[in-house]
Amino acid sequence: MDDIRQLLLAAFDAEHREHIAAIRAALAEAEAGRPADWNDVFRRAHSLKGAARAVDLPAVEEVAHRLEALFDRVVQGRTGLDRATAGVVDLALDRIEGLVAGLSDDPEPSAPADAIAALDACLSGAPIPEAPPQGKRDPEPDTGPEPTSEPAPQAHQDHAVSYLRIASDQVESLSKSVHDLTAVLQGQEVIGGAVAGLESAARNLRRSVDTVQGRTGEMVALARRLREAGDPAGAALDGFVDRVRRLDGDLRAVIRGISSLARVQSRSTGAVDTALRRLRDESDRLLLVPAETVFGGYGRMVREIAREAGLPIEVRLHGLDLQVDRGLLQALKDPVLHALRNTISHGAERPEARRALAKPEAMSVTLSVASKGSQLVVRIRDDGRGPDLARILETGRRQGLVPPGPEPGRDEILDLVFAPGFSTATAVDRIAGRGMGLSVVAEAARALRGRASLRPAEPSGTEVTITVPLSAARQPVLLVEAGFRPGEAPQTFGLPSGAVAGLLRLGERDLASVAGEPAARIKQGGRDVVVPLVPLASLLGSGVVPLPLRDGQVRAVLLRCGASLCAVAVDRLLDVRVLLVGPAPPLGGDPELMSGTVMLADENPALVLDPEGLCARARGGGLVAAPAALPERRARRVPTVLVVDDSITTRTLEKSILEAHGYRVFVCVDGQDALDRLRRDGGDVDLVVADVEMPRLDGFGLLQAVKADPGLTRLPVILMTSRGDPADIRRGLDLGADAYITKQKFDQRELLDTIGQLL
Repeated sequence: MDDIRQLLLAAFDAEHREHIAAIRAALAEAEAGRPADWNDVFRRAHSLKGAARAVDLPAVEEVAHRLEALFDRVVQGRTGLDRATAGVVDLALDRIEGLVAGLSDDPEPSAPADAIAALDACLSGAPIPEAPPQGKRDPEPDTGPEPTSEPAPQAHQDHAVSYLRIASDQVESLSKSVHDLTAVLQGQEVIGGAVAGLESAARNLRRSVDTVQGRTGEMVALARRLREAGDPAGAALDGFVDRVRRLDGDLRAVIRGISSLARVQSRSTGAVDTALRRLRDESDRLLLVPAETVFGGYGRMVREIAREAGLPIEVRLHGLDLQVDRGLLQALKDPVLHALRNTISHGAERPEARRALAKPEAMSVTLSVASKGSQLVVRIRDDGRGPDLARILETGRRQGLVPPGPEPGRDEILDLVFAPGFSTATAVDRIAGRGMGLSVVAEAARALRGRASLRPAEPSGTEVTITVPLSAARQPVLLVEAGFRPGEAPQTFGLPSGAVAGLLRLGERDLASVAGEPAARIKQGGRDVVVPLVPLASLLGSGVVPLPLRDGQVRAVLLRCGASLCAVAVDRLLDVRVLLVGPAPPLGGDPELMSGTVMLADENPALVLDPEGLCARARGGGLVAAPAALPERRARRVPTVLVVDDSITTRTLEKSILEAHGYRVFVCVDGQDALDRLRRDGGDVDLVVADVEMPRLDGFGLLQAVKADPGLTRLPVILMTSRGDPADIRRGLDLGADAYITKQKFDQRELLDTIGQLL
């Protein structure tokens, strides 16, 4: 039973993260003045409550139940979501995250009284109580030794994954032992060389014996004449010929044995080398963990610190799925937290001050983690007050950090903040004033042979960047081959495996054309998806080239860049290796595409490519040789599609799909908005995709108005709706719809193919 509960909790851990992230995203949309899909938020709160009930977490269920009731009132329009209410939702989500994170220490937690009281106040209309700090402790991570490395379960796993807690020093010792074993087994190469040399010597001896054997006919004839003459040498010569023949047979047997030994040794060496390489790679991977294992809880901690200070704040975390060496992440754990605390203490402004500057009431703080070639880049960015250069310079002079002479430049002034003991705070409190925060960041970066910088952010705020080399950590890299010109040997390139969503082998029926450019039909998340397809050689500057075919198939790497996908065609898919990534070449490479170098087993270097740069260039189009009938179509302007839907989720989905495949997209929130847009800018629109159920003017009304307008009557219109009743379909087609797609069976391929046919 305990095992089943652990599996359920692992699934709940992934599910609750997804729901909370979606709710926070909706809050951010509302804060920015954009419409949020509150129906989706309500459904997520309902699902969170049900999931908590399924894993027997009544504390989480209580909070989720109140969130569900609150969002139901928002959906019904009976409750607004002002800043105070959004703060209560943030508090409730933080408490849920805290409850789930602490299950290992407290498997039956109590419901958080502060969140329950605040939600009840929102639901009853009473004044919202001030949220007290959760306990008396400072909400920062435990900085003591972490003897274990246990990655968090990943969302959307197809199979259950079990986790075993192992001391990190044991994992490091295993990795070292495997690398030592690699060095020891290199002695096999000496044995293989000796066996090969023995085989070569035996064959040379065999050739000498063959030469003697070739003269045995003459010796046999001579021995016969000597015997006929009565000479005893004839019998001796006969004995010599017999020994030569026996020697030839024995030598053949020895050579067969040596050759067999050489083959066995070669196969054994190859098998050992393959197994050892796999063992080495797997042991190295044990030291790589998602950045979320160290930084994942920082969003909740920062919100708690800001809440104690009475400051509204929004925290966003990006790139935490990046696989990084565990030791490197641990070394950055404290510095990143210090930088975040410094952001709140020196960057946060009161809501009234932000309103006066036309900023949202809540300060936005973003923590992002990314790898750039051989560098790990951690950025903490805010939209607060930004650095005060005059105050920093004054403090630096007062502390004797600015030598007499010319006025220092902006960057020199900003670098003063990393000096030990430097602080512009006027008083010492729990999070500022001691001058230790950014000096810890700088010292940690220097200890890791990296650097730290603080610069103004645009249009406002501050950006702290910590850049450290990944040379102490290996990175998983997918190796591929691509030929630039026919007849030339292909070159090997590396792609960071973290950006690889899949490996593809595409037949003729898997290829498509969207907006005049090649595309691939694939299955993604159980649905048919169409993604751009571009040869790697074209992206690297070989001009317009055909898709590389091998055995009637196109081999491609599916890259994930943010929310979009892109397929890059290659000649061969080689292997995934954990390799040291060095810096990109200073000359001779495109800095937008080249992010680093790796050394291959044959001691030859290979370039590591930047997936973001490849995707950006692929979206530019025009990089694949096409049939003669297509150039005229590609030369025309980019087709424009007008998407009409009252659901922001649907609009965003359709817009991202179409833009990823080369279309320009306008969006409208209902039929009346679309009709006004068409009557004003109808000449710029090539096709309309519209929902049916919309406020003010529905899809049927929009279609009828378009077909009745002489200036718009030839404009293709696709109705895409959840209304799949035959009567609705017949009505839409009778009104002049060029296609009718039901959302229940919607997939990208159908939409893109339909648009392609109509345009």
